Amino acid sequence: FMAAVAVFGFTTINAQEKTTTGGFSNGDLYVSGTVGFNSTKQGNVKSNELSFLPTVGYFVSDNIALEFSLLVGTGEDAAEDKTSTFGAGLGATYFFTPSDQFSFTVGAGVSYATAKEEFNGGGEVKANAFGFAVAPGVNYFVSSCIALRASIGALSYTSVKEDFDGAEARNDFGLNLDLSNINFGITYKF
Repeated sequence: FMAAVAVFGFTTINAQEKTTTGGFSNGDLYVSGTVGFNSTKQGNVKSNELSFLPTVGYFVSDNIALEFSLLVGTGEDAAEDKTSTFGAGLGATYFFTPSDQFSFTVGAGVSYATAKEEFNGGGEVKANAFGFAVAPGVNYFVSSCIALRASIGALSYTSVKEDFDGAEARNDFGLNLDLSNINFGITYKF
């Protein structure tokens, strides 16, 4: 899907400089929703995660949009332990060709989230997380106000600390630019 969007976008860019279908400019306001799915399997152990990230963005210049996001996530592993996550984030996205129908993007942001893991046999663990990420992506307008959005992988740092006395923080640093971390979304421009 990403390859098809990229090829179509390159074709569109080469065929015309500006398009009348969509595009952003300074002062535009938009809402976006991104859905992510991750499935991990090692031997007989499998886990699934689903996340939803509604975002509100505002263009403060021709190429830069400031964004506020909420994060809602859920997951379950092979032992039927369940995880729920809620958080918020602030960030900025740079659009390379915002007034065109197709644009590459780079977004950066910070986030804070709380998570709760409920074990199948009883009991729960709560954790707090702080993160920073930079992610490449694409934006493609299918009409004058609706665009498809996708991000692929990220350069990220996350610090997670469980909520009990004596807990130590777990710090993760990652660079993931393959197809194991793809988020798709839809944007509506007002």
